[in-house]
Amino acid sequence: SEKEVEDNTDANMEGALIARDRVGVQDFVLLDSHTKNLIYTYIGTLLVSVNPYKELDIYTVTQMQLYRGVNFFELPPHLYAIADNAYRVMCSEYNNHFILISGESGAGKTEASKKILQYYAVTCPTTEQLQIVRDRLLLSNPVLEAFGNAKTLRNDNSSRFGKYMDIQFDFKGAPVGGHILSYLIEKSRVVHQNHGERNFHIFYQLLEGGDKDLLCWLGLERNPQKYAYLIQGRCAKVFSINDKNDWKIVRKAFSIIDFTEKDLEHLFGIVASVLHLGNIQFEEDSNGHAIIRNGTQIKWISKLLGVHLSILQEALTHRKIEARSEEVLSPLNVDLAFYARDAVAKAIYGRTFTWLVNKINGSLANKDSTRKTVIGLLDIYGFEVLDTNSFEQFCINYCNEKLQQLLIEMTLKAEQEEYELEGIEWEPIPYFNNKIICDLVEQKHKGIISILDEECLRPGEATDLSFLEKLEEKVGDHAHFVTRKLADQKTRKSIDWVDFRLLHYAGEVTYCAVGFLEKNNDLLYRNLKEVLCNSKNGIIRDCFLLSELDNRRRPETVATQFKNSLMSLIEILMSKEPSYVRCIKPNENKEPGKFDDFLIRHQVKYLGLMEHLRVRRAGFAYRRKYELFLQRYKSLCPATWPHWHGPAAEGVERLIKHLGYKPEEYKLGRTKIFIRFPKTLFATEDAFEIRKHLLVSRLQAKYKGCLGKRDSGLDAFCRFINGFINRKKPLCPENIEFVRLVQYKYFMKLRDHVPKNVLDKSWLRPPSILEETSEMLKKICIRNLVRKYCRGVTAERKVQLQQKVVASAVFRGKKEGYLQSINQPFVDTRLKENDINPKVLQLIQGEKIKYATPVVKYDRNGFKARERLLVLTQSSAYVVEMAKIKQKIDYATLKGISTSNLSDGIVVIHVPEDNKQKGDVILHCEHIFEVVSKLCMLANKQNLVKVVQGSLRFRIGSGKEGTMVFTVGQESQIFKAKNGQLTVVRLHLRLWERDSHSLMLSPCRTQLSPSKGPVVQVQQEDSVPFTEQRCLT
Repeated sequence: SEKEVEDNTDANMEGALIARDRVGVQDFVLLDSHTKNLIYTYIGTLLVSVNPYKELDIYTVTQMQLYRGVNFFELPPHLYAIADNAYRVMCSEYNNHFILISGESGAGKTEASKKILQYYAVTCPTTEQLQIVRDRLLLSNPVLEAFGNAKTLRNDNSSRFGKYMDIQFDFKGAPVGGHILSYLIEKSRVVHQNHGERNFHIFYQLLEGGDKDLLCWLGLERNPQKYAYLIQGRCAKVFSINDKNDWKIVRKAFSIIDFTEKDLEHLFGIVASVLHLGNIQFEEDSNGHAIIRNGTQIKWISKLLGVHLSILQEALTHRKIEARSEEVLSPLNVDLAFYARDAVAKAIYGRTFTWLVNKINGSLANKDSTRKTVIGLLDIYGFEVLDTNSFEQFCINYCNEKLQQLLIEMTLKAEQEEYELEGIEWEPIPYFNNKIICDLVEQKHKGIISILDEECLRPGEATDLSFLEKLEEKVGDHAHFVTRKLADQKTRKSIDWVDFRLLHYAGEVTYCAVGFLEKNNDLLYRNLKEVLCNSKNGIIRDCFLLSELDNRRRPETVATQFKNSLMSLIEILMSKEPSYVRCIKPNENKEPGKFDDFLIRHQVKYLGLMEHLRVRRAGFAYRRKYELFLQRYKSLCPATWPHWHGPAAEGVERLIKHLGYKPEEYKLGRTKIFIRFPKTLFATEDAFEIRKHLLVSRLQAKYKGCLGKRDSGLDAFCRFINGFINRKKPLCPENIEFVRLVQYKYFMKLRDHVPKNVLDKSWLRPPSILEETSEMLKKICIRNLVRKYCRGVTAERKVQLQQKVVASAVFRGKKEGYLQSINQPFVDTRLKENDINPKVLQLIQGEKIKYATPVVKYDRNGFKARERLLVLTQSSAYVVEMAKIKQKIDYATLKGISTSNLSDGIVVIHVPEDNKQKGDVILHCEHIFEVVSKLCMLANKQNLVKVVQGSLRFRIGSGKEGTMVFTVGQESQIFKAKNGQLTVVRLHLRLWERDSHSLMLSPCRTQLSPSKGPVVQVQQEDSVPFTEQRCLT
């Protein structure tokens, strides 16, 4: 009974949390529960993840299916819940999302990104064709990790580049493609690694896993100790990394991602070339110049890169200098030769990585042009504080500052603004806005990046120390910047003379300025670039284009490129709906089960989790629009079930009173309900589950009862015949089954025959009993098709159509030549600003020019033709002669616009009778429909346009009037007649109604006559019926 259901609901509300408290950690409660393998918790919808440093049995296919399609708060916190929630909202609301995964190096960001990809691969609908896309999405990860990840002191698989991946979904929610953006690969790692760190994984994987024939062809040996670029960190072998097994995965990935054997041959040749480059040693000859005595390594490089041996050797030991009209080769000393060697190694590897990303994007690209929705995954390097922090750490930490700023804008700030908009009483929570630090780094002309670029680009001797001095001079008074010179006595001891310190949102970081200028310039000697541009290796040839040699402009610095790409990334993220995963590293030693309180507190602080927690605790853990909340939970209240007939807000209020919400547990806003405590929502969710089971039980009982009373086949046949006989009667017991069957058959058939576009007028003929319903469905279908068409219209196309609509309203059926103009789009302007005299622009006083076109103006007295420009701005029209404004017409005073009904280009602009205006303006325009449409739209005086027949009167000035007369002519021309009148001959468009609807032209003459009276005639040949064609409506 209903009473029993109500009792069950109330009982469930009281004990709703019992089961949930045993299986998950809710609302940022007890992070140290990770010792029980409960590694996830929520702050509202933000997921906090603690790296367990061991494999957990919580990422199985069973777990994936458990979270698939489940309400966000129904199950314990999990990465899959974040992924599924973003996916479901994307599918239901058809908008784009991104998941921002952040945290410091070693916190588990890359693994989290891979788990989300795996979740979508398993749970999203797929086909055999889509399976290929899914595999490529998954296997792009091991390839990018091999070339872009490395062991660092903090993480054995640290991403040394930033990665943003868009996963594209079709309208069914199936993954159909993807696109990857990469940011700032750490090229310096190729030539130098700190103690305890390794080079990129691919070098060790190739040596460990490559077969003997491949290594022999590349000139390599298995032992990594033999290569200078691999032994600087003194840890070529790492217990936790299986390079041989990883090599097999990468090789398999290459075959799935569609790399050809030629691609792989060139790619591995480049990897081997980098190792050979590192082993090149330079010695000093008697003149102090660098020479290469042992040519073994350079021969291998020459072979693998397909470059001439002697030219390569010369490029590594000499620098080409341009002196006036000639080029001179200057020998390098040993130090500069090593610099050139390392520069070419970094350049080759960096550009090859970019090529690799583009190649993967090519294999992931979806060629279908239909609209896609996307979920973006941002896995980017975490905040880094090393013993020695250089240019790379500066860029990485700047990136984290920008992402922190984005998080503040989209969460802390946005949430508090939402409470204000909804009228919820709220005590603002203070939080640190790190915009001040972002400005310190990126501000134009004043920021650190601008100062760094200035030092790199200025003439003269610029050094890292001169850069440091410039910083002290320009940003020395900033509260978040300090150097040894600017520091107090206590702080000075911890800062070297070549260091500067920034007070980031995550804490203080001291940067060593040594190498900043070199890494920011990232220059490659021109003769080395020439060698690489002429390489026979296909990848190198794609990376180093010959056109670069012709470009004498200095390329953008690394910091500026990174800043611009970061700005672009922020724009991408701001256009999408966000979800957040904050990863926390529990200890520095990567030990499972160990929880370092000090380290955790530091991360919680700089990740802004405490501010989030305060906002959530002081605010509301859950908010939902009234309509959605009522739709989900209406079955819990007899008054709202099954239908609520009234405002959704009142229905929600009735529902929560029935559920027994206490006043401190919720607030009602203008459009949403806000629930303060997660436990309140969980209790409601559990009551909903109980109610669902009860309703399902009732349906099952009803269905089983119907099965027991099933009629025999003969009775069913008799009812069908009886229904056919009575089919035209109103719905009644005799015909209901037959009518329902007819309806079902028709609708199922109609489903496969609905029109596909707005031009398709076909419609499945309905049975007589469904004619009214069919007509309603037809209207709905047409409206939907029109809506889809309109949504696909671009902004530019929309403006064109609006102008064409105005032209249609003014000229359709009134002026000859209009039908022929329909398919000719209007242009934005016939003249650009640089085609107009600067003095005119100055006289216009900064008004933005909306349209300009050449015209011919006729004097009002002698009708002398003069070439002019017609310039339209937002408020006025100007008739311009060279550098002079001959006449200004304010739209506010415009009396009217007149043109004839024939195919001439004459337009008269009528102005008021005052001393400022000399009389009406007579113009001849080549694009008459375009000019008049734009003029009346800008003036907002569409109703003042007149298309006249017979004669056209105009004001000359001083009370005089003139009249234009239209007569027949034999050819198109404009001349002044003997009687002093201006005669304009135009071809008159005629349309004979034939099978081909062919067009023929007959002449028409327009005559202008200055006089005081309107005594004028119109002469025209015998007219032919004009068939009006379909045009813009």
